[in-house]
Amino acid sequence: MLLRHLRYLLAVADHGGFTRAAEALHVSQPTLSQQIRQLEESLGVSLFDRSSRTIKATDAGAAYIECARRVLVELEAGKRALHDVRDLSRGTLRLAMTPTFMAYLVGPLVRDFAAQYPGIHLQIFELSMDDIEAGLMGDSLDVAIAFTPVRNSDIECIPAFTESLAVMVGREHPLYDSHSVLTVNDLAQLDFALLAPEFITRLSVDEFFRQHGITPKVRIEVNSVSTLLEVLRCSPMATMLPQAIATEDRALRSLRVEHEPPQRGAALLRRKNNYHSAAAVAFMNLVLETGNPV
Repeated sequence: MLLRHLRYLLAVADHGGFTRAAEALHVSQPTLSQQIRQLEESLGVSLFDRSSRTIKATDAGAAYIECARRVLVELEAGKRALHDVRDLSRGTLRLAMTPTFMAYLVGPLVRDFAAQYPGIHLQIFELSMDDIEAGLMGDSLDVAIAFTPVRNSDIECIPAFTESLAVMVGREHPLYDSHSVLTVNDLAQLDFALLAPEFITRLSVDEFFRQHGITPKVRIEVNSVSTLLEVLRCSPMATMLPQAIATEDRALRSLRVEHEPPQRGAALLRRKNNYHSAAAVAFMNLVLETGNPV
């Protein structure tokens, strides 16, 4: 059995048939069919049900396909291990963060990491939690910064720092220069622009309002942190975002409230029992040593 057989097997499974798989692999369909037959003969089982127009994996095939996926992921990790340079003079780090971290955390971290390890090529991705977990399990990511808990037990979570949320406004808001402490009734009177409900940050915000009996006047919902910041820059709206986002450079001011805003734990995520490159280990150590670098 060769690696080629496994790659051909996964191509047929992923494309749902031999014709499209052969096109994707740039081989002829007879060649592909012959390779799959060779694999089946070596295993002594049929991997695909060919009795209908749609090619489907047999029960044995489905089990073997999942094993084949894991094998190829591990082999790719091994290939990266061979090219890893322990002195960090070169290499690649594939890093992901959830959207709110991109608004304030990615800059300082990249600044500090690049200063220490200028030879490391960084690939940075803004992803949802679902995509981060999929990327770590599929070995398309080395490490991520996100929130816990995660759903996949094969992902390791290492606590990194605590993030605090805050109610904040831009210069166009009448409370921008206020130093008053806002009560529950004050918050209920504000017009809010918030991240859409699918954001983890929005879940924390909604829970804060629920705990304190506040029905917020949500006038605007957006699915982008950068869009939300632009709305605050130009409109008399309030929002709730990580405290570190409210800076003078962004013309954002956090407001004092009578109840402590929510806090949440941020963690470094990586796949368990996987090869971790020197660059990934160095990045994680940097985060853990400095905590929240903002």
